[in-house]
Amino acid sequence: MPSERFRYRVVTGSGRARLRDLVAASDPGLLRLTAGLRTVGAIALTLAVLAPFRTDVRHLVAGAIAAMVATFAVRDKERSGQAVTLGLGLPVALTAVTLGALLADQVVAGDLFFVALIFCAVYGRRFGDRGTALGLIGFQVYFLSLFVGATVPGLPSLYGAIGVAFLSSAVVRFALVPETPAGTLERLRSAFRARLARLVTAHLELLDAGPEDVERALEHVREGTARLHDTALMIQGRLEAGTADEGVARLVQRRVADAEVAAERLGLLLLTARSAERADTLTLHLPGAPVPSGGLLPVRDKAIDQLRRDLAALRLLVLRPVSAQHGTALSHVRNRLLGYRDEENLPVAPPAVQDVFRGVGETARAVLGLRVALDGPQDESDDSPATARSREELDAEDAAIDAGEEAAQEEPTGLRRPTTRAAVQVAVGSSLAIAGGELLSSQRWYWAVLTCWIVFINTASTGEILVKGYRRLLGTVLGVVAGIGLAALVGHHTWTAFALVLVCVFLMFYSAPLSYTLMSFFVTAALGLLYTLLHTYSFSVLVLRVEETALGAACGVLAAAFVLPVRTDRRTNDLLVAVLDRLADVTETAVDQLSGGPPADLLDQARELDQALADLRAATQPLTHPVTPLRARRDTARYVVALLETCAYQARALAATAELLPTHPSIAADPRLRGAGQRILRNIRALAAHVADEHAADEIGTGPSIAALLETGAAGAPRFGRVTDRVLRHLGRLDEGVVGLARPLRVPVARPPG
Repeated sequence: MPSERFRYRVVTGSGRARLRDLVAASDPGLLRLTAGLRTVGAIALTLAVLAPFRTDVRHLVAGAIAAMVATFAVRDKERSGQAVTLGLGLPVALTAVTLGALLADQVVAGDLFFVALIFCAVYGRRFGDRGTALGLIGFQVYFLSLFVGATVPGLPSLYGAIGVAFLSSAVVRFALVPETPAGTLERLRSAFRARLARLVTAHLELLDAGPEDVERALEHVREGTARLHDTALMIQGRLEAGTADEGVARLVQRRVADAEVAAERLGLLLLTARSAERADTLTLHLPGAPVPSGGLLPVRDKAIDQLRRDLAALRLLVLRPVSAQHGTALSHVRNRLLGYRDEENLPVAPPAVQDVFRGVGETARAVLGLRVALDGPQDESDDSPATARSREELDAEDAAIDAGEEAAQEEPTGLRRPTTRAAVQVAVGSSLAIAGGELLSSQRWYWAVLTCWIVFINTASTGEILVKGYRRLLGTVLGVVAGIGLAALVGHHTWTAFALVLVCVFLMFYSAPLSYTLMSFFVTAALGLLYTLLHTYSFSVLVLRVEETALGAACGVLAAAFVLPVRTDRRTNDLLVAVLDRLADVTETAVDQLSGGPPADLLDQARELDQALADLRAATQPLTHPVTPLRARRDTARYVVALLETCAYQARALAATAELLPTHPSIAADPRLRGAGQRILRNIRALAAHVADEHAADEIGTGPSIAALLETGAAGAPRFGRVTDRVLRHLGRLDEGVVGLARPLRVPVARPPG
C-alpha cells in the first residue's frame, strides 16, 4: 500500500496544469483573454494587409477602428449567426461612412441624421444580438467618419480599408482565434473546477486560521463562494447554445448546482465547527459581518489532522480527473471521502466536527457527479461499496431528469419597452451633447455624443447611468495623463505608436468586465496615440477630451433623470419583488415535493432565482458604491442583498434535497413539512406585497420554530430522521432570513398569539 505522501505526489500534476487551473479560475472560460486576442488580432491583420499598399496613416487608423468595431460588435452565439451578422455589418458600415462624408459639411442635416441614427441603433436592441450589433456598427462607423475627417473623394480608399477590416475580423474570428459555444462551455467547466478547488483551499485556510487571521480567511471563503456562484451562472447562460442534447445540458446544470450547494454548506459547517455558536449563513454573504465567537480548533487533535488531510485530498479530487496514469491513488482518496456518507465511518470527534466530515463526503459525492457529467463514464473497478452506492444514486437521478418547457413571459409594449425608452432617452441626451459639444469645439463635439451613447449601454436606471458616467470620467482623466506620457514617448514613430495602441486595446478588452474605469483609461490612452499618428495631438486636445466626456456624461444623466425616467428605487423594488417571487416559487415547489407531492422542474426555478438575484445585485451598485453619501442606505442595501443570498442558498439546498426524493429509497417524503413551510411562504409574499405597495396591510408572522411545528406530541413517536432534520435546518434558517428582511424593508411584524 503506497503511503499518503506518495499518493498526493502522484496526483498533484505538473506545473503547467497548475498554471492552467490558475488562469481558468481568474478568467472563467478565457472569455476576456479571447476577446482581447481576437480584437488585437483583427487590428494587426488589417494593418499588415494595408501597409504594403503604402496606405496613409489616416486610412490605417480608419481600418484599425473598423476592425475593432467589427470584432467586438458581433455577439451571436452560433458561428453561422456570427457570419451572417458580420456579412450584414459590412454594407451597414459602408452606408454609414458614406453618409458621414456626404453630411460632413451639412451641419444641421448631419446633426439630425446622427440623432436619428443613435435612436435606431439603441432601438435595434429589441431585435436581439443581431439588431444590437448592426446598430453598434452603424453608430461607431459614422463616428469613425467624423474622427478621420471622411470626404467624398476619399471614400474609395475608406471603402477599401473598411472592407479589409471586416475580412480580417472574419479570418481571426473563424480561423485564427476560433470560438464555439461548445468550446466556451468546456472552458467554463474547467473554470468551475478551478474555482471550486480554490474555495476548498480557502476552507483549509479557515480551518487553520488563528484568532488574528480568521477575518481574512473568512473573507477568502466569501470571495471564493461568490466567484463559484458567478461561474455557475455563466455556465447556465451558455448551456443551451453549447450543448446539442437538452438532457445533457440539464444534467450538467444539475451537477453544477449540486457542487455549488455542497461547497457552500461545507464552508458553513467549518465555520460552525470552529465557533462556540451556530454560524449564520449570512456570515458567508455579508462583507464585514461579525465572525461567530470561538477559537482555533485543536492543532494536535487526531480528527482535525485527518480533516486537514481530507480537505487537501478533496481539492485534488476536484482538479485531477481519474485516468490510467494516476493508478489507484486517486480512487483510494475518492473512496475514503465518500465513505464519510456512512455514519460508521465517521471519526471520533465532537458532533460539529463530525458534521464537517459529512460535508466533505457530500461534497465528494457532488464532485463525483460533476466528473461523470463532464467527463463521461469512468473505470469503476476500484469502487468501494460507498462509491458504488453513490454512483447508483447518481445514475438514478440522471434517469429522472426530464426536460421542461419554459413559460413565455409577457413583454411590455410602447414606451414601457426598455429599448424604446432608452432610445428616446439617448436621442434627447445626444441632442443636448451635440449642442453643448459644438459650443466647446466645432471639430470634436462628437466625443460628448460618444460618451452619452456609451453610458446608456447595459444600464437601466438613472443611478446606474450616473455611476457609469462617473467611472468613465475618472478613467478618461487618468487616461489623459497616460496619453501625454505615451505621446511624448513615441514621437512620430508610426509603428511604435500602433504597437502601443494594440497593447492598450488588448488591456481595454481584458479589463472591461473587471473595471469600467480601467477600460476607459486604456481607451483614452489609445486615443492619445491615435491623435499623435494623425498629427493632431496636443495637450489642449486631451483636455478637450475630458471636457467633452464630462459634458456627455452630464447630458446622459439629465436625459435619464427627466425623460421617461426609471428611478433606481423603482428598478430595485421591481427586481426585489421578482427575487421574492422566485424565492417563493422555489420554496413552495421544493417543500411540496419533500412533502410527497409530484416531481416538478426545480432546476429551472432555481436558475431563475439565481438570475433574478444577479440582476438585483447589479442594480443596487449605485446604492452600494463607495462614494455614495447615503451611508445608511448603502449599508441597508448590502444587508438586504446579503440576506437574500442566504435565503437563496437555503432554497437551493431545499431544491437539491427535493431532487433526491424520486431516486433515493433511503429518503422518504414527510407530509408534515407542507404545513411547516406555509408560514415562510406567507411571509415571503407579505414582503413582496409591501415592496410593491408600501400601503399593503400584510404582516410578517412569527411563532414557534419550524422544527416545533412538526412535533406530533405523541409519546414515544419518532421525531424525524436525519434527512428531515437537515430539511428542517434549511427551513429554519430560511424562516429566520425572511423574518430578518422585515426590519430593513420596514414591513410590520405581527406579535405571536398568546
